[in-house]
Amino acid sequence: MAHHNLPIATPGLRIGLLGGSFNPAHEGHLQISLEALKRLELDWVWWLVSPQNPLKAEKETKPLADRLEAASYYAQHPRIFISNLEHQLGTQYTIDTAHRLKARWPQTRFVWLMGADILPQLPEWKNWTQLMEIMPIAIFDRPGYDLQALSSLAAQRYRDNRWDESDAAGLATATAPAWCFIHGCQHPESSTALRTQQ
Repeated sequence: MAHHNLPIATPGLRIGLLGGSFNPAHEGHLQISLEALKRLELDWVWWLVSPQNPLKAEKETKPLADRLEAASYYAQHPRIFISNLEHQLGTQYTIDTAHRLKARWPQTRFVWLMGADILPQLPEWKNWTQLMEIMPIAIFDRPGYDLQALSSLAAQRYRDNRWDESDAAGLATATAPAWCFIHGCQHPESSTALRTQQ
């Protein structure tokens, strides 16, 4: 089910947030979402298709409408919601989006989702420690990134807040900082690789 309008998050729902450029969307995004629904026992996963990633060149990013359409193609699942929410909220940085979501829906249980390839980059994000400390985070293994992710600055700084993978189902209701590294079926596709093939 793909929508672009501002979604409704009723109190008590457990929602995974998968943000990114989706430039382009691919099967790896879908796999992380399906794993999150299952392993974290989520009600929904929202794909937050960013208007423009501040860490990436605008000329390398396809128009938002094109990326939303491509994301909708991959997210043919009744509990995955495609959204241009950051465009509607007027936010550019993840931390600002997270603050706005928590303020709008304080009784909703949000979990930020990311691939293991993103965790080493996290210290480049605006106010990244704030993000760690206001919202639980689930990191999903990607081929060749597990050791790099788990030895990264973010993982080391918050090593005492890491949840055991066997407790992942409780992460959505955890008090941040709380994060979990989830192993599983790894998908080799990446947006960067797909762009180079075009």
